[in-house]
Amino acid sequence: MTNKYMKLRVFLVGLVFIALFAVIGAKAVHLQVYRSPWLAEIASSQYEKSLKSIGKRGTVYDRNLREMAVTIDVTSIAARPSRIAQPQGTAKKLSKILKTDRRKILKKIKSKSPFVWIKRQANPKETAAVQALELAGIEFVPERNRFYPNKTLASQALGFTGLDGYGLEGIEFSYDLYLRGTDSNQMVYKDALGKVFNERQTAADLNTGHNIILTIDRAIQYIAESALEESVNEYSARSGMAIVMEPHTGAILAMAHAPFFNPNAYMDFNKELWRNRAITDPFEPGSTMKIFSAAAAIESGNVKAHDIFFCENGAYKIGRNVVHDIKKHGWLSLQQIIKYSSNIGAVKVSEKLGRKKLYTMYRKFGFGVKTGIDSPGETAGSLAPYKRWTTVDTAAIAFGYGVAVSALQLITATSAIANDGVLMKPYFVQAITDQNHELLKQFQPQKARRVISRKTARTVRAIMKTVITEGGTGVNAALEGYTVCGKTGTARKLDESGTYSKSNYIASFVGFTPAEKPRLAIVVIIDEPQGKYYGGTVAAPVFRRIARETLNYLNIPPEGGVKQFATSHRIEARG
Repeated sequence: MTNKYMKLRVFLVGLVFIALFAVIGAKAVHLQVYRSPWLAEIASSQYEKSLKSIGKRGTVYDRNLREMAVTIDVTSIAARPSRIAQPQGTAKKLSKILKTDRRKILKKIKSKSPFVWIKRQANPKETAAVQALELAGIEFVPERNRFYPNKTLASQALGFTGLDGYGLEGIEFSYDLYLRGTDSNQMVYKDALGKVFNERQTAADLNTGHNIILTIDRAIQYIAESALEESVNEYSARSGMAIVMEPHTGAILAMAHAPFFNPNAYMDFNKELWRNRAITDPFEPGSTMKIFSAAAAIESGNVKAHDIFFCENGAYKIGRNVVHDIKKHGWLSLQQIIKYSSNIGAVKVSEKLGRKKLYTMYRKFGFGVKTGIDSPGETAGSLAPYKRWTTVDTAAIAFGYGVAVSALQLITATSAIANDGVLMKPYFVQAITDQNHELLKQFQPQKARRVISRKTARTVRAIMKTVITEGGTGVNAALEGYTVCGKTGTARKLDESGTYSKSNYIASFVGFTPAEKPRLAIVVIIDEPQGKYYGGTVAAPVFRRIARETLNYLNIPPEGGVKQFATSHRIEARG
């Protein structure tokens, strides 16, 4: 009986096992044959991850194909908090290498997030040091970083990109859609611990953005920045701007600012330094506007260069206000009014011309409207409709008060005089190429409009040439071997109360060279120089240095038969 009972038990147990195996087998067949696509999808979701990737950003070159902005491969350091067994020790080690507050790192790696950034775009030394520690839960993510090899050079014009590779300022912002690489999906494979063991890239990953070729010349940009910085430091000025332009094309050869900032570490600098102030910031130009008043008067046919005006011996009452000149003058011709920078003379010219004609000519020169340059944040300046001008307004506007312009507007308008009366649209970018350097788009010089006749332009140029001669306010802009046309400006700034300051000025000089066939137009603005503040003293020498070194760099030969005016160091030019 016992033996028979044991056999029965074995049979029953075996039967149960057979039934269980049958159920398991049936379930396996069901899952693997009938539910196979569903299982594959579940498995894939556990070890395959699709990450969005931004393609490599295109390169920015100067006009001679020298790199101004490039993209380099970098590594970012991240963490998986759930896999870090010793948060305190890990945070301490990371903070020492990355020079970051330990408490901030500890807060990140103690968070409930599955993934946190420790440091984006770490430098190679930091990355190597952290990798050597072999810390559990710490990952290294390949990324791309924008790099500016010339550091501060043309920083406000170029702008910069953010951590995610999108343009935030300057040309980087304006041409972001061209420069940005193609977005693509990158498939990453991870093991059970979350470590990447293989990856594949889609074809779109190989697509970089387009390249931009600027009109800016790196060498001329350096010349302008060096000269500007020297003057700003010498006179302890708040800031400075300088633009170098080709008057016959409108191409920007240099756009300089002082102080500078380094776009490689833009967050370390005051945000006030980021913007391109030569384009975005309006100011009252002062006496530089007199050349446009003169152009309006001559173009109207009512005034000739040698027509004379009585300049009231230095004081001219208009209503309750009195217009003054630095020096007392009696009768002056229009040419002398510009040469000696007489405010009263400019007012007398505007009275003969009339406010409507003056306003119309200012608008044709581009004041009160945007130039349309390919850079963000451009100001239109300020020029009120002439019907709102009072007699005092008309007088003030004639010598550069009550009107606001940008440095770009001022150089563009002056270039129209240099270009025989034709105003050209200013521009930064001359071409766009693909990743193989094949030309995709080319930008040609654009004629905006004719502002004044060729005859008027040449008459104004002849007047501007006298500003640089003995007794003129611009003698410090004179060049050996080259003729110069120019105009100085010195304007009081408005203070917080809305009244004109007695201590803060904007000194400026705008001009072009050579006089007959101008190759360069240059404007220099010095904001709040200390001690000396006249445009002829502070800004004109900056013009001279930029012009001299740029002419030499471009191998533009001296003019034949030019007699250079030698000025004594004791003479203080004013304007």
